[in-house]
Amino acid sequence: MDLRKIKKLIDLLEESNLAEIEIKEGEESVRLARVPKGSYAPQPQMYAAAPEQRAAAPMPMASPTESSTGGSAKPGNDQPEGHVMRAPMVGTFYTSPSPDKPAFVSVGQSVKAGETLAIIEAMKMFNPIEADVSGTILAVLTESGSPVEFDQPLFVIG
Repeated sequence: MDLRKIKKLIDLLEESNLAEIEIKEGEESVRLARVPKGSYAPQPQMYAAAPEQRAAAPMPMASPTESSTGGSAKPGNDQPEGHVMRAPMVGTFYTSPSPDKPAFVSVGQSVKAGETLAIIEAMKMFNPIEADVSGTILAVLTESGSPVEFDQPLFVIG
């Protein structure tokens, strides 16, 4: 594949919302991926669960009325009242860009809408999780390195 075509693909990737692009021409192929600006891709971490952890009882699922609260936490459920940021996808949740770097945000920190709060790794892609409201981080509801489900509460912002 011609170097000029590859440069054009890089420009196309930078100008678009795409995180990855793959082009095949005959037997040749080029795959380009990018990491969101201002962050570094964390190194994959392997965790081995102890046998007694594998046999643990499944976590109770939220009822449809609990998950459709419109993003605000209910008082009395062990989390502060405020706007709940939920996981937009299934993947592995990380609070920092890499294991040796500090967390993007911490409890008590003020954030602005659009600011990166964490990342979720899904299919080897690192997706930034951005605040959709401005406010103060009241709670971080998920541990770094743990798997998350779609619509799982991650942060409470007040």
